[in-house]
Amino acid sequence: MAEFAMAIAGPIASIVIGAVFYLIYSWGGDYLPVPLTEVLWYLAFINWVLAAFNLIPAYPLDGGRILRSALWRWKGDLSWATHKAANFGAGFGLVLILLGVVHLLAGNLVGGIWHAILGLFLRSAAQMSYQQVLMQESFEDVPVLQLIKQPPVTVSPQISIQELIDDYVYSYHFKMFPVVEGDRLLGCVTTRAVKEIPREQWSTTRVDSIIVDCAQTHAVDPHTPVTKALNHMKKNDLSRLMVVEDGRVKGIVSLKDILKAFSTRRELEE
Repeated sequence: MAEFAMAIAGPIASIVIGAVFYLIYSWGGDYLPVPLTEVLWYLAFINWVLAAFNLIPAYPLDGGRILRSALWRWKGDLSWATHKAANFGAGFGLVLILLGVVHLLAGNLVGGIWHAILGLFLRSAAQMSYQQVLMQESFEDVPVLQLIKQPPVTVSPQISIQELIDDYVYSYHFKMFPVVEGDRLLGCVTTRAVKEIPREQWSTTRVDSIIVDCAQTHAVDPHTPVTKALNHMKKNDLSRLMVVEDGRVKGIVSLKDILKAFSTRRELEE
């Protein structure tokens, strides 16, 4: 019911806003300047069109979310409901693409391109939404500890930036490396920080001079759910996270590892 309420709120708001503009247009038509009344009518019409479009049962439009909530309530299966609603969304996207082709053949270049782009967006969004639900189900309550690679690639704070580039960046092609002394995490070094040092100083500048505190942005606890780690990566635009416990690096989890594990799990589940 919560999803239904959230989904229906958008179209209802558009309908109400359109009604307000229409009432002002109707009641003030004899007193307001003609250009203003035309704008009011246009705003009312656009809001009603937007409400009607959003109510189309094509996920992830609001109508598709309403459809998914109804199917979910009926079957009690979120992935099945999302799959059906996403299929409607993908099908409607295909209709828009075909409509765009028709417009292009009729000489309407702008309308054709607009419909085609909107159709492609809907098909892509529907597929991504379904994959997101599947990933949440596959990794429900799964900690990142199960996906980490051991041992992690770490660097010493005493090496030079040139050694870091030659022996690590060019060998592993990572943009971030944990800096460890003994078994304690000191921080991390990134290629972004390296770029701030003039190239002629790389051989004489040590890594410990460009270490940054990355515990908040580049690290998660071993018991962090995989889905939460994915959200963390997305929020901070990262592809790798250190898995840290008590100041020690347990391993590294990457977006590539998560996607590979997801593919394997889906193959087995299907």
